[in-house]
Amino acid sequence: MLAGLQNVTFEFGARTILQDATWHIQPNERIGLIGYNGTGKSTLLKLFVGAYTPSAGTVERSKTTTIGYLHQDLLSFETTGSILTVALGAFEKVLQLEKEIEQLGLELEKNPNDNALLHLYSDKLHEMDVLDGYNIHHQTEEVLQGLGFSNADLQRPFSEFSGGWRMRVLLAKMILQQPDLLLLDEPTNHMDLPSIEWLEKYLTHYKGSVVIVSHDKYFLNRMVTKIVELYQRELHIYNGNYSFYETEKEQRVELQQRAYENQKDYIRQQERFIERFKAKASKAAAAQSAMKRLDKLERIEDVEIERPNIKINFRVDKTPGKVLVTLKDVRKNFGKINIVDHASAEIDRGDKIALIGANGKGKSTLLRIIAGAETFEGERVWGHNVEESFYAQHQLEALDVNNTVLEEMKLCGSQKNDLELRILLGCFLFSGDDVDKKIKVLSGGEKARVALAKTIVSKANFLMLDEPTNHLDMHSCELLIDALNKYEGSFILVSHDRYFISKTANKIWEIDDHQIREFKGPYEEWVAWKERKAASEAALTSAENAGRNKNNNAGTERSKGQPPSPKVPSGAINKDQKKELQKQQRIFQQLEEKIALLTRQKIELEASLTRPEIYSDKNKFAQAESAYKNAFGELQKLNREYEVIFEKIMDLEAS
Repeated sequence: MLAGLQNVTFEFGARTILQDATWHIQPNERIGLIGYNGTGKSTLLKLFVGAYTPSAGTVERSKTTTIGYLHQDLLSFETTGSILTVALGAFEKVLQLEKEIEQLGLELEKNPNDNALLHLYSDKLHEMDVLDGYNIHHQTEEVLQGLGFSNADLQRPFSEFSGGWRMRVLLAKMILQQPDLLLLDEPTNHMDLPSIEWLEKYLTHYKGSVVIVSHDKYFLNRMVTKIVELYQRELHIYNGNYSFYETEKEQRVELQQRAYENQKDYIRQQERFIERFKAKASKAAAAQSAMKRLDKLERIEDVEIERPNIKINFRVDKTPGKVLVTLKDVRKNFGKINIVDHASAEIDRGDKIALIGANGKGKSTLLRIIAGAETFEGERVWGHNVEESFYAQHQLEALDVNNTVLEEMKLCGSQKNDLELRILLGCFLFSGDDVDKKIKVLSGGEKARVALAKTIVSKANFLMLDEPTNHLDMHSCELLIDALNKYEGSFILVSHDRYFISKTANKIWEIDDHQIREFKGPYEEWVAWKERKAASEAALTSAENAGRNKNNNAGTERSKGQPPSPKVPSGAINKDQKKELQKQQRIFQQLEEKIALLTRQKIELEASLTRPEIYSDKNKFAQAESAYKNAFGELQKLNREYEVIFEKIMDLEAS
């Protein structure tokens, strides 16, 4: 066991978060921690890391267990260093070792005949080798790039980046530390799709255990094999992914409700019996026994409806023309960064478009162009009878900070009464007295939910939504999905939530090569099409490479006066694969020979650093040390190539 809770009770004032809960995390587990907003999921993670102490019970942690905890509070971390420096902080021991080696090198220059110093220096070099210390820069850059940073970003100060990008740097640092247990609180917030896909691949092969709090069902389904739900102050465990949980949960709730109703009937019967016979001498003993049974009875709780099962309803006053928006020859750039160049597109009535892609491609910029909130070159033509509503992060600035949440909603002109507005706000996680809070005291996420609610309550027939699910929990996401599916108008949205996109969009837009590429179909069909396209392009490239090799061979034969080889049809894929396999096997053999040779050289160079004739001569020692580091670095590079070629050979043999 890595960590666990044993009969833990935890309370915030009069509110009980956990009641007598037990949960043990084993090695190599992939766990999704779920529950309604406000039930205490983040609090539960803080119990594991010791940030909170339970009211009763024990939090168990192995003395050797290392825990990495990613949470939103980390955004308060400040530094003047670059993002590369921050991420390299994961290798604290190696960085300290580097300083020690550098200091020992300076001391050896002054005392070249100090054998004790030399042996210590040699030991430190060996320790660096064992820790793979010469490879930490490569590893760090690889992880940062996987999370969406460019090479140019790596030396930029951490303080220059927005909250979402800072969180990625801290996630990179945590990944590089490789703790036994990773606790990730909403890790995909503010990530684009390529970065989420990279994180999925990484976590799939992660050797430790992972606990994930996320509202992204698609992410949970792909990542976890166990669900732990915080419900009614207890932990309920489901051995499967999120889809399994949904099915199993429904069955458990039904059984609990049935058991509760049966027990309620039993209690009612017993109470009637007691009331009827407690004063009757002949039945008093039986009535007394019935009372004792009821006192000892362990009561089954009613199924709590923690969130009302209400619906969000859109109202559309006007029907627009067939074409809502036309973009013609649109051009937009920020300095040298080109977003779209001579791009054209059209949004028709009934379109429900998801605009997707990597961060930095210009999705939000294009949305602002469509909304008329961004300057650009070209033409944007608005259709007949179009009434638009635009939700984006900057819409928060339009909220009147002196209004209450309810007062702000009344300004939308929806003609809904207070009760209707309160019900709608409940869908966006504002309940009870929350609606009477002033806008100025709300958090950024709460303000975003108010702005989204205002967008939804409008009578617009065309919605533009930029990351609408960022501050919603699963239940609210489902309500929004249901509403958008019933919505009679049209919309275009930017989102990184693949589940949300798959349930709402009937078209996919992607900014590719500064153009707007449209795919007419839902998200799953677009993904399948992209995979087929990538496979086709890879096969074509392989065939072209094989063709070039044949042409080169034919040229060699002709230069020797030999007749050219017969032309092989482009469809002869099996022969091409066979030749490619033979080629990769030759490369593999050459790499093995190079690695063996370089390994011997590294061992010899390491030994040479301890020879008196080397360490007593400052120049010879510096040359030997430099040669050792170069050999080590080259060996690391060859080993990575070795792994890549090995995988290629496996793939070719499998096909």
